[in-house]
Amino acid sequence: MITLVRRATALCVLGAALAACGTTGAEQTPRPAPSAPAPSPSSSSARTPTLAPGPAGLTPVFEHGPRTGGAKDGKPVALTFDADMTADQGPRAASGERFDNPGLIAALRELKVPATVFMTGRWAEEYPDEARSVGRDPRFEIANHSYSHYAYTDDCYGLPTVSKDRMRPDLERAYAAFEKAGVPNPMPYFRFPGGCYDKAALEELSATGVTAVQWDVVSGDAFATDADAVTRQVLDGVRPGSVVVMHCTRSAAPVTEEVVRAVVPELRRQGYRFVKVSELVGAANGHA
Repeated sequence: MITLVRRATALCVLGAALAACGTTGAEQTPRPAPSAPAPSPSSSSARTPTLAPGPAGLTPVFEHGPRTGGAKDGKPVALTFDADMTADQGPRAASGERFDNPGLIAALRELKVPATVFMTGRWAEEYPDEARSVGRDPRFEIANHSYSHYAYTDDCYGLPTVSKDRMRPDLERAYAAFEKAGVPNPMPYFRFPGGCYDKAALEELSATGVTAVQWDVVSGDAFATDADAVTRQVLDGVRPGSVVVMHCTRSAAPVTEEVVRAVVPELRRQGYRFVKVSELVGAANGHA
């Protein structure tokens, strides 16, 4: 359930997808963090469930909730969506490429599905109205996916990398971008770009108080064109307590809305109920 140190060989199509989506693959220096400190993620809510630090104070890592689910309440599953945009993709957005997916968010609202959106700070800067709308909707929670979407380890699917001394400023800059966009109470959860991390990254972020959130079900929606295949992959992988990783990016994940519209009713038919990541983390702590 909880992994404390793990190299970046985890199941992951996110980094590879975004490398293919137009990052340069060469190491780049992220923009400097703002001089004023970003709000602490722990200030979002004193009651937000997080995991206790790991050995030697390492940032804890969460992959899935308890594998139980009562017949009365249903089997919990969390759909998560990465709103990815790298720091160097501004020109592509200016030329008309869409890194958002309003249709997907509308589908989640229509189907009454709570979800957790892991958002990069650069995405919030590009789409502040959408970031604010999602952040103010009680059905959703916004969590941190870094500012730049540059990798926190070397050799992460061709993504540019953040140096160790820039990791914490990069995370904090994302929270500052959320605040500027008007997102209230972003969660103290962090998803590593590409899903790649190592002990050094966990050490560097330990002072921020975040819980790193991974997943146990890879949807395969990145650059997929066969919605049925993605739907089957999700349905085959889900178990009680699962965290499913998907994308909220039209250009990189064009069939995700269609997948959600197929997956949601089928999982409900199987007795699953949709929850946010915070509920699963709380259950892992014995508080749900």
